[in-house]
This record gives sequence, structure tokens and C-alpha cells, in this order.
Amino acid sequence: MRVLVIEDDRSTADYVAKGLGEAGHVVEVARNGKDGLFMALNETFDAIITDRMLPGPDGLAILRALRASDIRTPVIMLTAMGEVESRVEGLDAGADDYLAKPFAFSELRARLDALARRPAGAMAEAAVLRVGDLEMDLLRRTVRRAGRPVELLPTEFRLLEYMMRRPGQVLTRTMLLEHVWDFNFDPTTNVVDVHVSRLRRKLDAAAPQKAVEGTAEGAAEVTAPLIRTVRGAGYALDPPG
Repeated sequence: MRVLVIEDDRSTADYVAKGLGEAGHVVEVARNGKDGLFMALNETFDAIITDRMLPGPDGLAILRALRASDIRTPVIMLTAMGEVESRVEGLDAGADDYLAKPFAFSELRARLDALARRPAGAMAEAAVLRVGDLEMDLLRRTVRRAGRPVELLPTEFRLLEYMMRRPGQVLTRTMLLEHVWDFNFDPTTNVVDVHVSRLRRKLDAAAPQKAVEGTAEGAAEVTAPLIRTVRGAGYALDPPG
């Protein structure tokens, strides 16, 4: 899943982002309410985890703005305010769940998984990504191309998810490092190229083949690779055709 974490406390934000990343999710972090609201309104997320007390618009204001804009993305609210009245106020504003600080990450993850299992709403609508004949089920963590299963490692899955959310867009190595591996650009590393190469081979191996006219019986050619190398820039995931 792609998760937005809105949290001004750096240690808490890093703790949550690290844990969710290790669990296979793609995590974006906003350090204040203004940035968090902008990202939540202008980008697509499967879930949002927000603090109640934030500089700029607070968690309640963010919730109200999202629901007023008919954005139904599931929201878990984190807060040091554990009183019943505060929880009721958050739920009334549109939160799907409420977790008081301090909290165990295992509980946060369990609540996030519970939201993911809901059969309706924005989570269900965003549960499957499709680009051409490529299909990714975010809940079952499966990938198929033209109906054929593609077995991916966790990092390959995150890499493909990030690319499928941006079909046709040229993604630089810096962007991929920051959003998939969550570390700053290192001009000496080839980790992106290695993983893209492996991912490309797996996707191409599952690609449908078509007969080549005028050749021996059984001859076929593979369709164009889904992942295109943009020389000097990065990579792009292009729909077939």
C-alpha cells in the first residue's frame, strides 16, 4: 500500500515510516499539516496516518477538508490526547480509527491491515493497479501479466508499485532511491539499475508472445518491454502499445 504519514515529531515519523517500509509499504512523510493536506488532496494514497496536533492545519482540520472534498481514503489518527471526548471528536470528523500515544508499532500495523481488509470505499477502489496487461493486487501482494503470475521479491514489488502509479512518467534514479529504498542519492550505487534489470526480465518473461509471419512454425516474438530506459535520465513504465 501507499501510505501518507503526517507527523511533526521526527522520531515518531521515522519510526512509523521505517516499520511500514520494512513491511513492504511505500511511505511518504509530511512534517506539518500544510504539506500533509496538500499531499493528501493532490496525490493518491491507500491510507493516511496523521497526528492530531500539528503545526498548520491540525489533524481534525485535515480530516474535515478531505471528507469535504469527498476523499474517502482511510485515516488513522495518532494523538497523545487519549480522552474519550477527543477520540469521539476525531471519529466524528471522519477518522476510521484512533490510536493513542505511546503505541506499539505492531498495533498500528494491525489496525492498518484491518482497514486494508475492508471490502468497500477508497481502499477497495485502490486495491488493484493496472497498466496495460499488467495487474498488481496490493492486498494479496500479487502481480500478473496477461493473466500469468509474476513472482517478485519485496523490493521488486515496491519498485513496480511506485512505477505503476506513474505510468509513462520518467523516474530518475534519485526519485527511485528516495521513494523505494528511502535513502538519499549516492552517485556510486547501482542498486536501482540492478533491481530494474531483474524486474524487467521477470515482466518480459511473462509477456504474451505473438507469431511472426513468414517464419518457421512456432517462431514468435516478445512484445516491447514494459520498462523503458531513458538514457541519461532514468526509467519509465510504458503501457503496451
